[in-house]
Amino acid sequence: MADGGDEPEEAELHEEQKKEIAKWFLSHAPAGEIQYVAKDVKSLLGDDRVYEMAASEAFPVYNKTHLVALEMPDRSGNVIITKFGEIDEDNYLDPRTAQVATVDHVQQVCSNLRPATDEELPSCYIEGFRSALDAELCKYVDDTYPKGTCAVYCTRGKDVEGPGASFEFTVVISAARHSPQNFCNGSWRSIWKVEFKDDLQVVELKGSLQVGAHYFEEGNVQLDSKNECNDSTIFQSPEDSAISIMNMIRQHEMEYLSSLEASYLNLSDATFKDLRRKLPVTRTLFPWQNTLQFSLTKDISKELGIGK
Repeated sequence: MADGGDEPEEAELHEEQKKEIAKWFLSHAPAGEIQYVAKDVKSLLGDDRVYEMAASEAFPVYNKTHLVALEMPDRSGNVIITKFGEIDEDNYLDPRTAQVATVDHVQQVCSNLRPATDEELPSCYIEGFRSALDAELCKYVDDTYPKGTCAVYCTRGKDVEGPGASFEFTVVISAARHSPQNFCNGSWRSIWKVEFKDDLQVVELKGSLQVGAHYFEEGNVQLDSKNECNDSTIFQSPEDSAISIMNMIRQHEMEYLSSLEASYLNLSDATFKDLRRKLPVTRTLFPWQNTLQFSLTKDISKELGIGK
């Protein structure tokens, strides 16, 4: 029995608990920083087996959540790690080059490439719409996001052979700027669901935009901003539909960026001032080290006989 003054010993965490804690830290790492977090987590755990179990589960989730783009071995482009192009946990489709990349999630590299099979690719009719939209998307991303990667995936109706049936694309844009030497990293992620409704002859858009930023010079400030938007246009030819869709995407993303910029312009004048304690009317700090200069303190001291 421990003495009354002794504190109870903390129970040792078992392997499953350690793994879950490690997974949480890895999966919640800011954009572009998971490798730094992994190095520290591995060191703190001091158990390679537990770390490897945690990493094997956390890295795939992180890569898909952050839409990590990896260069393909033949340098023909980047493949985005996303559920929309996922063949299985280690293989991802790049619809632009019609190739499937095998990835190492933990090392965040592509290790192999193979041509996509006919079953993994859309029909010629659907590919006409997909490739037209992809071409317009590439122009937009090249102009707007200097280090951006994009792709258009057919997520429903890829076997449609001609007019008379509906189908759906998912547009993915991923851009990141990593500058750890300057203590900042950031990412842009947007996902657009594009539904071609043949019966109504309309195309409906649903967008999900997300911006993340992390500044850690002598502090730790993170931004995680999200926005949802909807729009629609008429069902047209592949080329005309692509132009209309990209005009809508461009408009919504520019409006969102403008709103973020406006918020930051007002940040120092409004938000930071609201966070700070206001100065008194005299605009001087209260001299806690010498309160005797105030009449109320003198009166209290006199009444209590302090200082006599």
